[in-house]
Amino acid sequence: MIAALLVAGTVAVHAGGLGFVLARIMKSHAQPPRRFWPITRLLVRVTWLLLLIHVAEISVWALFFRWEGLLPDAESAFYFSGVTYTTIGYGDLLLPKPWRILGPVEGLTGILMCGLSASLFIALVTKIYARRD
Repeated sequence: MIAALLVAGTVAVHAGGLGFVLARIMKSHAQPPRRFWPITRLLVRVTWLLLLIHVAEISVWALFFRWEGLLPDAESAFYFSGVTYTTIGYGDLLLPKPWRILGPVEGLTGILMCGLSASLFIALVTKIYARRD
């Protein structure tokens, strides 16, 4: 049940964040940019916004791990959550045995959220270059 709530919270943060990013893009770029530097600036801004969204999602998990006392301190909780969410999985920190299933669930959630972010990039680049043709 806890895993389901954490996944739902992560998806809610991502959906809200993507809505914010899309609103910003639509508001400032009714017509997609056509030159190299404006396209580059747009993609860099979108990248930073998406990274902030992912950091917020990692924070949701880290705060839960810390709140439950599953890891010794906040730094460890954020580090563990970051390497788990991104599926790096160094294995130098582990959750207590009854809670270990949360690691793979966070990893799968991170994969899906990164996939959603990648789809935003694909849609954005498609929109930019479809206008050129």
